[in-house]
Formats: sequence, structure tokens, C-alpha cells
Amino acid sequence: MDKQSGTDNHTRPSVNRLSAPLVAQLLADADQLRIGVRKLDNGATLVDAGIDHPGGLEAGRRVAEICMGGLGQVSFTAGGVADRWPGTVHVHASDPVLACLGSQYAGWSLSHGEGKSAFHALGSGPARALALKEPLYKDLDYKDTCDSACLVLEVDSPPPEALVDKIARDCGVAVDALTLILTPTRSLAGSTQVIARVLEVAMHKTHELKFPLSHVVDGIGSAPLAPPAPDFVKAMGRTNDAILFAGQVQIYVRGDDDAAKDLAEKLPSSASNDYGRPFAEVFKAYEYDFFKIDPMLFSPARISVTALESGHTFHAGEIDLKLLEASFGD
Repeated sequence: MDKQSGTDNHTRPSVNRLSAPLVAQLLADADQLRIGVRKLDNGATLVDAGIDHPGGLEAGRRVAEICMGGLGQVSFTAGGVADRWPGTVHVHASDPVLACLGSQYAGWSLSHGEGKSAFHALGSGPARALALKEPLYKDLDYKDTCDSACLVLEVDSPPPEALVDKIARDCGVAVDALTLILTPTRSLAGSTQVIARVLEVAMHKTHELKFPLSHVVDGIGSAPLAPPAPDFVKAMGRTNDAILFAGQVQIYVRGDDDAAKDLAEKLPSSASNDYGRPFAEVFKAYEYDFFKIDPMLFSPARISVTALESGHTFHAGEIDLKLLEASFGD
């Protein structure tokens, strides 16, 4: 039995198998999506969604669904909480724990080389569930099996082929069955797929708060599209701020009202001591060291937690358009 979900682990879906058709369709539609696709010398497939090819919002939307292991739906709407920034990303996952934590979360630390030529990246997407390089998978009690894999890297340059070979080995797949999707934060596709993590950051904080993941039944979220910026720190700041200042999430949980209320009160980004200024400023103040930032900051602005047994919903946090404008309008 799965300690977290209370289900037989063998009946749980394969995030790599579910996402494989989405990856195939992304490659087939490369021209219309304005993305680049090429084979490396070792046989791996490399997708450029914003480095030398422009990509776009639709490419980012599709990459976000791949990131969620085929278990989530991502869509756009016009009109939202911020009048000057009408584009909104909506995310839903019927199994938010597996979709967001088991696949979408950027938790696989990758590196190759040393000094100025060193390559560093965090991998997200379904391939993580094959490699199992993170302690998180012990809590999820989940291991995927599949003969193909896809990993998303938020980078501005391709990874070295030696690292690509290692990724394939760690995933237990042939290197020609590996697809790597590159989405720099400064690109439209990159900013879209990051903002589509609005539900994921809520799931991650839920786990950090020690709320039983087995009690999470369903979830939905939204956040405004941030305008990209050519500067990496500013681009990263805006995508984070879209969630921190204007992201909204509703989570449906089992359990008593007290636990649901406590989760709602602790989840919003405003519960962190580092809340109150654009993320780029916070990052700079900590000398560009992520590990110095309060991890409780990374969460949506407004939270609703519905306790299914009682039907009561608990709300906490608020949208902060002033801080959003300070970030987006800078």
C-alpha cells in the first residue's frame, strides 16, 4: 500500500507513459509552435522552446502539461484579478500530489563540469519519477516504470552530452528514448510553464507543513501571465511574483475542519517573513542564494481549503495588486 495515497502502488499511473503522447504531439507540431527539435549525436531528442527558437504561450502551455506527467490540464483565459495584466493561466490536476510533486516539481539537481564552463540545472517533469534522485519519492512511495523519459530544464543553453548520457542511465532508458525540453525563464514558453506551477508550489508547501498528502483529494489554481524580461533575475522574479502576489488555489481535502483551517492559514505566501517586496529584490538581498530565502515564501497569494466531510471552506491570504504592479511594471 502507498503510505501517502492509501492506494496500491501498482495501480497508480505511469507519468512517463501518460506524457509520452503529449511529447510526441509537441514534436509533431514543432513548426506551428515555433520550437526547435534536433537529435544529439548520442540519439537524445533536444527541444528548444525559447533559446534560438521563439516558442510562445502555447508551447509553454503544452510543456506545462508534459511537466505534470499527463495528469494535469493547463489553459488560458483573458481577464482575471489584474486588469492591466489580463492573461491568466489556469491549472487543474485530479491527482495533484502525483502530478505536481511526483512529476512537475523541479527537484532533480543536475550538474556537469567545473568553473565558468560548469552546467547546472534543476530537472522537472516525469523523468524524475524514473531516476528517483530525491528523498521526496520515499514520502510519495512512488516509482515509475517506462521505456521512455522526458525532462524539462529551465536553462539558456543545451546540456553537455555527457550529462545527457547520465540522465538516460539514471532513468534506466536508452539515450535515444530520452527527450529534453529547454525553456529559459526569459522566454514566453518558459514564463508560462513556471507560472503553471501555481498548484505545485501549494502542494510542495503542503508537504513541508507536514499535512498528510493522503488527505489531498483534488486541486485547482490560477495566476496571471507575467511579461517576460531579457534579464534572468527580473524574469525569474516576475514569474515567482505572479504566484506570490496573485496566485489563487483551492484544495479539496479529507479530514477534520481544524486541520483544513490550519492548512489554509499557513499556506499563503504572506505567512512568510520574507513576503512584502518583489522576489527579485528578495533574491538580491540574500546575495542571490536561494537557500537563504524562507522556503515558506513559495506559495500562492490566496488559498481556499475545502474540507469534504463537512463541506466547509476556509480562506486565507489576499491578492496584492500593488506588489504585482511593482514587479510586472518595473
